[in-house]
Amino acid sequence: MSLRSNRVAEQIKKELGDIIGRKLKDPRVGFVTVTDVEVTGDLQQATIYITSLGTEREKQETLKGLEKAKGFIRSEISKRIRLRIAPELFFEFDASIEYGNHIDDLLRKLHESDR
Repeated sequence: MSLRSNRVAEQIKKELGDIIGRKLKDPRVGFVTVTDVEVTGDLQQATIYITSLGTEREKQETLKGLEKAKGFIRSEISKRIRLRIAPELFFEFDASIEYGNHIDDLLRKLHESDR
């Protein structure tokens, strides 16, 4: 990513935290953390990586709620960030944290079995 793409991605990440936490009223969207944002070089698309607490079903409901609110979120971003065109948003779950926790559990079990 270019320097400008990185700056726009960081600004979107910051604004999304506020929009999702304070402005979004969908009950399906619970406690959501934006872990990363990747913006294409032409600033037309943004992939937002999120984590959420709950079961797999609750996570899917959170994703559905975010997809439903995508237009509202995009309009809020365009109000807050000065861009010619607000990027199209794509939400994905960030599996890296769960994967890291899984590795920690495996290492902990391995360490306990060595005792």
